Amino acid sequence: MRIPDGLEEQRGLGPDWGAWLDRLPALADELVEEWGLRRDGPALHGYTSLVVPVRDREGERVVLKVTFDGDDESAHEALALQTWGGDGAVRLIRADPRRRALLLERLGEQDLSDLWDVEACELVAGFYRRLHVPSPGRLRLLTEYVEHWADDLAALGSAVPLPRRYIDQALSLARDLVADPASTGVLIHGDLHYGNVLAAERDPWLVIDPKPMSGDPHYEPAPMLWNRMEELEAPTAVESVRDGVRRRFHTLVDVAELDEERARDWVIVRMVLNAGWAVQDARRADRELSAQERRWITRCLTLVKAVQ
Repeated sequence: MRIPDGLEEQRGLGPDWGAWLDRLPALADELVEEWGLRRDGPALHGYTSLVVPVRDREGERVVLKVTFDGDDESAHEALALQTWGGDGAVRLIRADPRRRALLLERLGEQDLSDLWDVEACELVAGFYRRLHVPSPGRLRLLTEYVEHWADDLAALGSAVPLPRRYIDQALSLARDLVADPASTGVLIHGDLHYGNVLAAERDPWLVIDPKPMSGDPHYEPAPMLWNRMEELEAPTAVESVRDGVRRRFHTLVDVAELDEERARDWVIVRMVLNAGWAVQDARRADRELSAQERRWITRCLTLVKAVQ
């Protein structure tokens, strides 16, 4: 099994990634043999996973997905997919949680990237209604993650190249949200954006790649704002970046009937945390922030300002 170049690049994120990538070809081959699969196309990848088109014993077109075992947020992907039962999401056929392996129905290659962003926001907001069901008891709480992430952000201090007032604002909001019982209890996707909705046969569109938690539906909109930002920044854009971000934000909030203030608070928290993670990634690799990471942090700041 040859690992796609884009996934191999993740070795730069640390030794845990390197060790997993070293094990991955043999693990994928082992699963193909054990589950009676045969390969049906070149291997693909996500940010944290290998995705292999295969056919099962009956010849059905399915995919084998193997996820990085250090990605804590996707540890309960199988549980979320099992809970949704194919309603709005890709159907789970088989799972081996210990090896972080899933056998899934095969969907189309088209995602929402080519749709008008407002139309895509309307579609995704409709998925919020379908996916936000009572959380299974075994899921980790969003508040546990956020409390830990906020502590890490506070420890970074001035190393995060953002105005201090926004870091303080995010930390204050995070503390308030962690203390709020409404921040848990609902199964949330955690990473629902244009690329995680694919065309399908049994439904026009279906959701993939959850990072599920027992959380708050208002946590969801941020990825729809930070993805495809280059369209809003382009010289040909017909409106300012701020107006474009607000247009997306209000579409998501209005269609899903979310509380605007609470959704805004979560966007601020998530974007400042994202900026902090870029600094952590650079430190983990014992290097300075790259130009790409600095551009990303600038985008995080742009979003924080735009929603306020």
